[in-house]
Amino acid sequence: MTTPGTQQKVLLGEHLIAAGLIDQDKLDQALAHQERMGGYIGETLVSLGYISSESLSRALADAVSLTLIDLSHKIRLGERLLRAGHINEAQLSLGLREQQRLGGYLGETLINLGFITSDTLTEALAEESAVNVIDLQNTLIDDELIKLIPYEMAKRFRLVPLNNDNGHLTIAMADTFNVIAIDTVSKISGMIVDVVGAPEDQILELLDHHYAQGMSIEETVDLILRQGITAEGDAEESPMVRLVDQIIVLAVKNNATDIHIEPEEKTLRVRMRMDGILHKMVLMPTQLFPALSSRVKIMSGLDVTERRIPQDGRASFKFGGRPVDLRVSTLPSACGENIVIRVLDRNPKKMSLEDLGMSEHDYKVFSSLVQRPHGIILVTGPTGSGKTTTLYTALSKIDAVEKSVFTLEDPIEYMLPMIRQTQVNLDVGLNFAEGLRSILRQDPDVILVGEIRDQETASLAVRSALTGHLVLSTLHTNDAAGAIPRLIDMGVDSYLIPACLIGVVAQRLVRKICNDCKEEVNPPQTILDRFSLTPEEQQHVRFFNGKGCSKCNGTGYKGRVAIYEIMQMSDTFHDSIVKNQRLTIEEVNASGMRRMFTDGVEKMSSGLTSIEEVLRVVISDA
Repeated sequence: MTTPGTQQKVLLGEHLIAAGLIDQDKLDQALAHQERMGGYIGETLVSLGYISSESLSRALADAVSLTLIDLSHKIRLGERLLRAGHINEAQLSLGLREQQRLGGYLGETLINLGFITSDTLTEALAEESAVNVIDLQNTLIDDELIKLIPYEMAKRFRLVPLNNDNGHLTIAMADTFNVIAIDTVSKISGMIVDVVGAPEDQILELLDHHYAQGMSIEETVDLILRQGITAEGDAEESPMVRLVDQIIVLAVKNNATDIHIEPEEKTLRVRMRMDGILHKMVLMPTQLFPALSSRVKIMSGLDVTERRIPQDGRASFKFGGRPVDLRVSTLPSACGENIVIRVLDRNPKKMSLEDLGMSEHDYKVFSSLVQRPHGIILVTGPTGSGKTTTLYTALSKIDAVEKSVFTLEDPIEYMLPMIRQTQVNLDVGLNFAEGLRSILRQDPDVILVGEIRDQETASLAVRSALTGHLVLSTLHTNDAAGAIPRLIDMGVDSYLIPACLIGVVAQRLVRKICNDCKEEVNPPQTILDRFSLTPEEQQHVRFFNGKGCSKCNGTGYKGRVAIYEIMQMSDTFHDSIVKNQRLTIEEVNASGMRRMFTDGVEKMSSGLTSIEEVLRVVISDA
C-alpha cells in the first residue's frame, strides 16, 4: 500500500496500467493526443475509446482508496465531522440523503446546506489524506512558478503552486483527494507533485492576485485617459469595468465597509471607511466620473439616464470565490451624483459569543439572557456599532434544530443556516409590523426583528414577549437605560415594560491597536483629567498606542472591538418605570451593571485600544 508520503506521486495513467485497463502503447497514444488537443488524460482515454467512463470512475475510486484513504484505520468524513462537533446527527442524516438524491460529494453537500464552511471541509479532507493544512494569507508566489500551471487549470482545480524544490513541486489544493488534478499538474510540469491543503477562498484569492494580468488603479486610469473615456459594454476587458472592479477589490482587501465616490469641481475622490474611519484612497481626474458612475449604475441595476433623483440598487461581486454583496446609493450633488457603496461579506467568519470580546461579567449576563424562554432583548447603539453582529452571534447560542427561529430584516445581511429569514419589502406593504404579525402565525419560538422603528412594531414585539416568545431587536439610544423612555415615547404602556423587557445591551466599536506597532505611552495630563481617575488609579492603568506601520497602513489601528454595557432588568426598576421616570445612575449601578466607560478603560489598559478611542466613542460622564 502506498504510504501517505508518496500518495500524491502515483499518476493516474500508471494506476490504469497496473489495473490492467490499458497498456503502455494506449497510454502513450493518449498522452500524445492530449498534448495536441489539450484536456485531461482520463477524458482523453475515454474519448479515444480506450476505456469506458464507468471503468475510469471505478479506477479513480480505487486510486483514491489506495493512495488517499486506508479505510481500515481512517474514519469516514461524515463521522469525523460529527465527532469534531462541526455537525450533528440530524445534519449528517440530511446531508447523506441530499447527497444520494443529487449526487456529488458529501462535503460539498454539507457546504451547500450551510452546515459547514469550506475551511472546515478543507481541514477534514486534509486530515483524512494525511496532508498538512496551511494558511495562505500574505503568501507571495514566485513568477516562475506561475508559468508552470495555466490559469484556467489552476482555477478549475482550485490549486496554486507554492514551491519548486529539485523537481518536487508543492501545490496547495482545496480538495486534496483530486487525483486527476494531481496527475495533470505532474504531467504538465514534469515534476513530482507534493500536496498541502488550504482553504478554497484563500486559493482563489491568490489566483486572482497573482495570475490576473492586473495593473494598479493609477495605471488603469492612465490607460482610460489614453484610449478615451467610455462606459460602453459589460466585458471584463473594458478598462472602465476593470477600474470599478479594482476599486471594489481594494475595499474588500482592506476590509472596508463603505466606498464613497465623490465628484468635486476638478477631481474625483474615492474614500473608504475602514474600522469606522473614512480614509482617502484614490484621486482621479473628474472627467472620469460620468463613465465610472454609469458603470456602477449598470452593475447595480439603476437607471443610467436618471441623474436628478436619488437611486438605490444592489449588485453581487466575487473576490477570490468569496461572494460580496454591494448596496449602492446615489444622491445628486452640486458637482454630480455622490455614490456610496456598502460592502457586505455574505460569508463572514462564524462568530461565537466568546469572540465578541465581552468581559467575563458581561458574557455571563448576556449568555443567561439569550437562554431565557421569553422576553425582549434590545441591542442599542448608533448606526455601524455592530448591533447586527451581536444579534446574529446571539442566535448561535440558540438551538435552531429544537426551536423555531425567524428573523425579519432590512436588509438580510448574512445568511444563517436552519433559520427562516424574511426581507422587509415596503413596495408590497411588507414592513416590520406586518412581517412580525405574519411571523407570529408561524409558530415561532425566537424572533429577531432588525429594528423597532414605530409604535406598531414596538407593541407587537411586547405582545410577542408576553405570549411566550423570545424577541431580539435593535433600538437607537445613547445608553442601555435610555431604551426604556424610548419605548414609552413609542407608545408602549409603561406598566408592560417590566413584564416583557429582560435586558438591554448598549455598545460602541473602538479601533484596535495594531499588534505589529503597539507601544506603551504616557498620555498628556489633559487627557488623563477627562477620565476622572485619582493619581493612585492612574498608576495602575496602562496606556498604549500604535506608531503606525505597513500592516496598518500607517494608522496605528487594525480591526475593531466592541465595548459594552448590559443592563439586566431588576425588580428595583419597577416603580421608576411605571411612573415614567428615567432610571437614576444609583439604581442602574445597584443592579450590577458595568458602565460602557468602565469596559472601555479595561480594554484600554489591556492594550486592545487607546485612550483616544475610548474618549472618541464614549461620553466620559455617562
